[in-house]
Amino acid sequence: MNKMKNKEKELNQSDELVTVAIHTYEKAQILKSILEANDIPAVINSIDLIQPNPEGTFRVRIRKSDLPEALSIIENIDLSYVEKTDEEKITDKYKEFRNEILVPVDFSNSSMKACEFAFRLAKDLNCDIKLMHVFFSPYYPISMPFGESYAVQPPDEELYRDIRGRMEKEMNKWVDKLNEKIVAGELPEISFSHILVEGLPEEEIIIYSKKMRPIAIVMGTRGASQKDIDLIGSVTAEVIEGSKTPVFAIPDQAPPKYLSEMKRLGFLTNFREREIVAFDRMMKFIGKYPIKVYLVHINKKEDMWNEIKLSGIRNFLAKKYPSLETDYELIDKADESLEEVIDKFVREKNIDILAMSSSRRNIFARMFNPGLARRMLFHSQTPLLVLK
Repeated sequence: MNKMKNKEKELNQSDELVTVAIHTYEKAQILKSILEANDIPAVINSIDLIQPNPEGTFRVRIRKSDLPEALSIIENIDLSYVEKTDEEKITDKYKEFRNEILVPVDFSNSSMKACEFAFRLAKDLNCDIKLMHVFFSPYYPISMPFGESYAVQPPDEELYRDIRGRMEKEMNKWVDKLNEKIVAGELPEISFSHILVEGLPEEEIIIYSKKMRPIAIVMGTRGASQKDIDLIGSVTAEVIEGSKTPVFAIPDQAPPKYLSEMKRLGFLTNFREREIVAFDRMMKFIGKYPIKVYLVHINKKEDMWNEIKLSGIRNFLAKKYPSLETDYELIDKADESLEEVIDKFVREKNIDILAMSSSRRNIFARMFNPGLARRMLFHSQTPLLVLK
């Protein structure tokens, strides 16, 4: 115990610190204990430096040199069981998903495109819409988790109230726009509600999806027009990586087609068992529509068994879903990138939407080898359905 206290004292006085996580106090204490058990000294600081509150949020800080090892440990830690609220405990009793579609919005044209898609999907699935806007405030420093050797400005409560007030006005305007479209017959009459949340967009969206279990998340992207500088596209990519909920990513330049109007879907497969589970989840969305499904595999090297595998999967699905029209496509990668190969297939077959499974990967894999779903978000104008 004394040895660890000495480490903390030394850490505070001489080391450059970085924030590796922001949690409630209890979760921060648990994470600190786990890190220290792995010989990584850590300290906890309240986000609100002026008026620390045990019910508020706290940051866990470590030495910058310990960051790689700490991140590999944190990737395998699940603190979701800690501090469940009454609402979460009630939710855990139900095995079915909450009967709503979550639509994060930033009040842009991309978000309106996502809303238009989501409202029609909600009508077909007979469910509600939950609009969500996440905003920053002075109480939630957006500089984390970078180095923190800077002067911290005291939070301004009046500025915080001003930010929240402006966001409430923006959300009310957005709700008015949607109601006008409903009255004009441009959107189906769907029950919808909204929430404002303070924090980091990708984190709060993932937290909400884990807690409330919506049927799906529908998000807008700006596709190839903005590349990696597109903020909402980046948020969508992080949500796809971190959420277990199916995510529809709708580029703002995509043709104005809704799921009920789509005729062809491309399902990307690498012959993994989990993809059959993902396919079953996908069928809950498309099963009632006359959509033709192409099973697509990208040949990275010549393998005579790949066509046999695709044919076998097709036969399996034909027995399981006798009314579903399927075909398969084996594509040679050649010297082109995966994104270019898939885009060419989409154009040749007039594919309306791409679907793929995705598994959680650690932070280093995401940094140095971005997943295909993330790459397609910034490359394609084709809607994506990503399933865990």
